[in-house]
Amino acid sequence: MNIAAPENYWYFVSIPALLILFFYAYWRRSKIKAKFASPKMMLKLSPPLSEARVVLKAGATILVLVFLVLALIRPQWGKKVDLVKRKGLDIMLVQDISLSMMAEDIVPNRLTRAKHEISSFLEQLHGDRVGLTAFAGKAQVLCPMTLDYGAARIFLKELSPKLLKGGTDLGGALKTAMSSLPERQEKFQVIVLLTDGEEHDPKVLKIADEAAERDITIYTVGIGSIEGVPIPLGNGKYKKDRNGSIVSTRLDEATLKKIAFKTGGSYVHANSVEFGLQKVLDELKDRERRELEGKVTEQYRERFQIPLGVAILFLIIQSFLSDRRIPRKEQE
Repeated sequence: MNIAAPENYWYFVSIPALLILFFYAYWRRSKIKAKFASPKMMLKLSPPLSEARVVLKAGATILVLVFLVLALIRPQWGKKVDLVKRKGLDIMLVQDISLSMMAEDIVPNRLTRAKHEISSFLEQLHGDRVGLTAFAGKAQVLCPMTLDYGAARIFLKELSPKLLKGGTDLGGALKTAMSSLPERQEKFQVIVLLTDGEEHDPKVLKIADEAAERDITIYTVGIGSIEGVPIPLGNGKYKKDRNGSIVSTRLDEATLKKIAFKTGGSYVHANSVEFGLQKVLDELKDRERRELEGKVTEQYRERFQIPLGVAILFLIIQSFLSDRRIPRKEQE
């Protein structure tokens, strides 16, 4: 047997307290009646009480409480076996962690805001598997596909430009993300690419074509300013080129839009006012999901109905009981 709500055991404490209160009230009433009038006078003023009936009625009341508490602690016995099925997508989040993601045109900076938005994104997923790939000059799968969103958040917190060196290789990032997705399930697979980078390699569009052939949908999130902002290095310094000029990072929306268009996805621009990842989530909610492997679970059967029914029975009995002594004429 299993108890589902053991925290309700403390209600049993009220039962002895009620017993003590009952006996005190009965004793107190007897004392008051003795002071009020003589026994012969009290017989004329009110029908006599039957001690046996008083105890019987009190006992029925106590039993009502006992079985109510038994119902509250929710006893369970006997098991039922259920096959729990779920439907979901495989969602690979591909996050740019290049040095330009430290630009502060989005408060507090692009990467910190992206990590916060991805965390909120994970909180709203139900039944979808998720993975995390980080990239800069090269890409690395940090978290393979999992249903453990808590594990994904642990890897998410560790994202930093220090993990990977180099610029922004979108093609390599997409290639790595695609290779980590299981085959023959492409219709239900999604890549969400979050980047602020400029891409001058035309191969990235060929890789997008490969994703489209595999029926993998890519959603792109362009982070930052299209006008260009400097890249901070800390201590008030900014990244400079060989000539000593400050380097600016500029968002390449055209390439990101083409990647999304080729694969049937969509592009959103993330700025300091609206990041846009919620729009991607809203679109994902309308997508068809495949039925994933079922999980067999064993659960105890609820039996609180039994003590609850007994409590109701004793409550009915108690309502019909009288604590008055039956007159002899009625007994005859």
